[in-house]
Amino acid sequence: MFDPTAYGPVVAGLLSEPRLADLGPGTPVLAVRDTLRTLDLPAARRAGLWLYFDFLHESHEISQDLDTPDGSFWHAIMHRREPDAWNSKYWWRRVGPHPVLTQLVAQAPALGYAYTTPEAFVDFCERVRGTNSPDELLAKRVQLLEWQLLFDHCA
Repeated sequence: MFDPTAYGPVVAGLLSEPRLADLGPGTPVLAVRDTLRTLDLPAARRAGLWLYFDFLHESHEISQDLDTPDGSFWHAIMHRREPDAWNSKYWWRRVGPHPVLTQLVAQAPALGYAYTTPEAFVDFCERVRGTNSPDELLAKRVQLLEWQLLFDHCA
């Protein structure tokens, strides 16, 4: 279970209410911009926080400079949301085997989604984005789980 209090009071305050981000770029949450700019966190977690609040450009600037599987993971999510499915799938190939992917396979079925591969999830998001359907809501819930698992992993 994701526990935002594990990351200190500032991050806990930012994450106190889980948000179901758009499957697309969304609209940056301007009220948190100054706080995000001042956080002294490892780069992978900063990339994740910027992405969580729909600052795709800022997240991209950080993740593209992280030559690690975690950096590639954040980069792949950002491109999926952009949306740029082809580029997202490129970055998923760069991620390779990752413990968060194993966790998604195990935990996403509890939400009602049989997670198989990140590329298949990209395709699912492409199909349901903007439909305002139960499947779009499901994809947003899986995306939140993915974000929480990766943010925990990066801690």
